[in-house]
Amino acid sequence: MKIKQLFVGLLLSFQFITYAQNIKREILFTIDDKPYYTDEFSRVYNKNLDLVKDESQKDLTQYLELFVGYKLKINKANKLGLQNGEAYKNELNSYRTQLSKNYLTDSKVTKELVEEGYNRSLKEIKAAHILITVDENASAADTLIAFNKIKAIYDRAVKGEDFGNLAEELSQDPSAKENKGDLGYFSAFRMVYTFESAAYKTPKGKISRPIRTRFGYHIIKVEDVRDNRGEVTVEHIMILDPKDATAEERDKSNKKIQDIYQKIQQGENFEELAKQFSDDKSSSPKGGLLNRFGSGQLSSEEFENAAFSLTKEKPISAPFQSEFGWHIVKLIEKHPVKAFEEVKSELEDKVGKDDRSRLIVNSLNDKLRKKYAVKRDNKMYKSAAKTVTDDFYESKWELPTVTKPYDGKLFAIQEKTITGTDFLNYIKEQQQGGSKLKPINKLVDNLYEKFLDTKLNSYYNDNLESEFPDFANVIEEYRDGLLLFDLMEKEIWEKSKTDSIGLQSFYETKKLEYTWKNRVDATIASSTDIEVIKKAQKMFNQNIASEQIKEKLNTKDKVQIMTNTGVFEEGSESLPKELKFKVGVSDILKEGEYYFVVKTDKVIPAAPKTLEECKGKAINDYQQFLEENWVNDLKKEFTIKVNKDVFENVKKQLQK
Repeated sequence: MKIKQLFVGLLLSFQFITYAQNIKREILFTIDDKPYYTDEFSRVYNKNLDLVKDESQKDLTQYLELFVGYKLKINKANKLGLQNGEAYKNELNSYRTQLSKNYLTDSKVTKELVEEGYNRSLKEIKAAHILITVDENASAADTLIAFNKIKAIYDRAVKGEDFGNLAEELSQDPSAKENKGDLGYFSAFRMVYTFESAAYKTPKGKISRPIRTRFGYHIIKVEDVRDNRGEVTVEHIMILDPKDATAEERDKSNKKIQDIYQKIQQGENFEELAKQFSDDKSSSPKGGLLNRFGSGQLSSEEFENAAFSLTKEKPISAPFQSEFGWHIVKLIEKHPVKAFEEVKSELEDKVGKDDRSRLIVNSLNDKLRKKYAVKRDNKMYKSAAKTVTDDFYESKWELPTVTKPYDGKLFAIQEKTITGTDFLNYIKEQQQGGSKLKPINKLVDNLYEKFLDTKLNSYYNDNLESEFPDFANVIEEYRDGLLLFDLMEKEIWEKSKTDSIGLQSFYETKKLEYTWKNRVDATIASSTDIEVIKKAQKMFNQNIASEQIKEKLNTKDKVQIMTNTGVFEEGSESLPKELKFKVGVSDILKEGEYYFVVKTDKVIPAAPKTLEECKGKAINDYQQFLEENWVNDLKKEFTIKVNKDVFENVKKQLQK
């Protein structure tokens, strides 16, 4: 997600919530004589009431200050002309298009399709198919030829001929020569809707009757049906194995993961080993714990299959390799398929992008035709239609040289007139679609129906603000949110990043707030065997390198000791908690099942971080500092007048 989308999204959380509280619409305050009203203040306050963490922001007087400050920034953005920027206009149109999708749909049909998709997703189907290709707009004769071919293959299949052999011999799916039509396992939303429906309606072991998709005619054999695997929670240890690694580096990664696996087999704690050695730094502090996931949610099929294959009886995998490196996975818990409500919004999104969305579109088109009751001028239609020739099929058709005779009304949607010329322009645009529907008068009739639906949807979309007050409110908030983002970027964020002198000066005043804890440059050795760690301590005292120590103490059959070298900050999970920060070899320390000895080459005392070391945090703090001072400057730039009596009345109503 873009940072701008996230920023505006936070401003608009719970955007579709409406509040029944009746607040009399009065002028609450003005900025340079531009009025802002009580109903907007009340609506925004109620909407955000449960979102704010700072209790002071729930105080209405304090919230009014925040609201006025927000509107000051919007006024500043307009004053600077940011609302005229092309990027801003495009972004706003993009947001409106996204938001309008919630209104440009048939909710009843959507609900039925979402529920159907969920019920289907509970199962996974293993199937094979045979395809005879035919274009969607093929002639009746060509369509019949394709149907007869698939029907003949169907008859042979149901009489007992081997389906795979038929697919290899006759299917026009190019992959069938290699896979004999096998599609593997799939669930809802993986195939085109017509194909999916046929697969789910065909019993296991049976063959579907011929069905048609945009690719042609198919027959489907359902070979297996299994339950969806649900989700799983695991821990893992990962050793990176970069693609550009040398053979020696790959061998080292492999050796390390095998050593770790050997220690697990010896009974050592998985979570402790993950903390010490896993290269996945996002999960290693948590003992390798990952968020629960389901099939297809990770970018590694190898990892998913390994995780789902684990059982309570065999909870830990052997080392295996993915595109990211080497892994060992430990099962924590298996979860059943999510409840419908948990995946409802995700399924709604899938339905909107899937072939089945045509059912929703058709349903909405029917409703809009009833809502606006368009009456066509048939004389204008016939006159315009006669100008379209067979040149259309070769994308060579042109509008008449003189279009004035077609400038009259073809039909009207409420107060909006659509002309015959509008329709002819639409036909010209459709030439690139490659429609082969014949004869030409049939094609023109077909295009008219699509043109009418397009215009009805466009009119309805253009007037959503007047149809739905909630939609109008949210669009207004989007508009303000986008302006605020552009203004903040211009006035605050960019300045905080580019004003190196100002940032340096700010850092100097705050440098004691940005400090390193005590650190050590050290090598840590760990083992579950006290005698082994004693030997390691002795070798450290003899300045023997950690790699040599491991070579001497580990055997082919047993990993006795592991080492970790680097700079560690006080409190690091990798360091024994009782370690004293001093140069030299430590005493032997015990934590849980492990014994540790640490060879410290250097102690780095607590000290302020340089600006480079804390730049991200310093820039963030500098941004807040600039914004606080900037709002005070805006209050001087604009004239603000608050109607205190009106505000007191609003407070009383909101506090009821």
